[in-house]
Amino acid sequence: MASKLKSTKELMVFLGKSMIAFLESMIFIIVPRPRKNVAGEIVLITGSGSGLGRFLALRFARLGSVLVLWDINKEGNEDTCRMVREAGATRVYAYTCDCSQKENIYRVAEQVKKEVGDVSILINNAGIVTGKSFLDCPDELIEKAFDVNFKAHLWTYKSFLPAMIANKHGHLVCISSLAGLTGVNKLADYCASKFAAFGFAESICIETIAQKLKGIKTTIVCPCFIKTGMFEGCSTAQPFLLPALEPEYVADKIVDAILQEKTYLNLPKIISFLMFLKRLHLAQEQYC
Repeated sequence: MASKLKSTKELMVFLGKSMIAFLESMIFIIVPRPRKNVAGEIVLITGSGSGLGRFLALRFARLGSVLVLWDINKEGNEDTCRMVREAGATRVYAYTCDCSQKENIYRVAEQVKKEVGDVSILINNAGIVTGKSFLDCPDELIEKAFDVNFKAHLWTYKSFLPAMIANKHGHLVCISSLAGLTGVNKLADYCASKFAAFGFAESICIETIAQKLKGIKTTIVCPCFIKTGMFEGCSTAQPFLLPALEPEYVADKIVDAILQEKTYLNLPKIISFLMFLKRLHLAQEQYC
C-alpha cells in the first residue's frame, strides 16, 4: 500500500512539473524569455578558426565576453583573434589545439586555466566530415571523425565542468546537427558521431539535474547543413523545407538560445515537427 502511494505521489509530481514546463513554454512563445548578461564570462569556442566558430566568436565579442579560441589551424585562428579584437573584444586568447588528441586537449586546457581562468561557457563546435560512403571511408578518417566530433566533448567536459560545478555557474553548449537526429546518405560516420555528441550532452544535462547541481546550463544545437566549407555542394532532398543555412544566421540563433538558456535548438524549427513524424512512422512500422 505504501509503495502504491509513493508511486502515485511521484506520478502526480511528474505530471505537475510537466504541466508547469508546458505552460512556461507556451508563455515564452508570446513573451520573450529574459536574456542573461555574458559580459566578462569566459567563453571557450572550439573550431574558432573559420566558419560557424568564427561567427560565434564575433557575436560574443560584441557582448563583452572574454574569448578563448581553439583551432588546429593557427593562421585561421589568429585571423579570428584579430577580427574579434576589431569587433570590440578586449581580452582574447588564441590557442592552437588538435581536438582529435585527448592529451593535447588536456594540455591546452591546463594552459587556459592558468592564463585565463575558469571557463564559464564551453562551446564544442569543432567538427570534420568525410562525405564518403561507409565502405569507401578509410578507418583512420572514421576514427578521426569520432575523435573530433564526439570524443573531444568528453575531454573538454572533464577539463572544465569541475570548476563550473564548484562555482555553481556554467553553460555547456553542444553543436550537434540534424545528422545527430536522423541518418543521412554518405554521412554514416558523421551521423554516428553527432548522435553520440547529442546523447552525451543530454545525458550530462540529466546528470546535473538528478544530482541537483545548481547553475549548470546546457544547450544542444541541431542545425541543418550550414553553408561553410565542410558542406560545400551539399543539399537536402527538400530544400524548401530544409534549406542550407547561412552561418551568420545560425550564429545569431545559437547565441540567442544561450542567452535565453534554452536546452534545445533545432534549425530550422520544422526539424522538431519532422522528428515527431519520424517517431510516429517508426511506431507504426512496429505494428505492421
